[in-house]
Amino acid sequence: MRAPLGSLLGTFVKVIADIAAGAACTGVLIVVLVQVAGRLSGYPLPWTEEATRFLFIWMVFLGLAAGFRTVESARVVVFLVMGRRLFQHLAVPIYVGSSVFFFGLMGWTGYTLMRQQIMMHETAATLPIPMWLIGMVMPVSAIIAVLAIIESLRTRRDLIALPELGLPAGEIAHADVSLTSGH
Repeated sequence: MRAPLGSLLGTFVKVIADIAAGAACTGVLIVVLVQVAGRLSGYPLPWTEEATRFLFIWMVFLGLAAGFRTVESARVVVFLVMGRRLFQHLAVPIYVGSSVFFFGLMGWTGYTLMRQQIMMHETAATLPIPMWLIGMVMPVSAIIAVLAIIESLRTRRDLIALPELGLPAGEIAHADVSLTSGH
């Protein structure tokens, strides 16, 4: 029996975003411990500072994408509170539209940066790695974040609609972006 496409998307986004961000976090911890041990033993390792910074960058960007899967991203809801009915009906389209726009812009900027790093053959100062491997996190996490937004629309639409502001549950399904062409 085949798993539904939505289930595969959810699993893919969870594995990529959550596990990769967790792996980067674990890497930061390990490299910092190696750095501390090296300094305490009198043999500091110069590559550890750069490795920590690069792993931290990956962790932050992947964590940002993971937050959108579970609708744990920060939102400014002042307009939703002020314009109660009008803006509450627009909560989901505004959330989705502005988020996808932001990640599209971030992905394009990251891709442009990555191309520039490739063209200039830029490498890290103390590690034998090309810098485009670090810059690649921006377009990769932008794609993952857009997929996470699609997944959160499918599984957590009620959280996106900010039910704590009082929009009746029956209106949530009709007041937002639909993933199917028939709605």
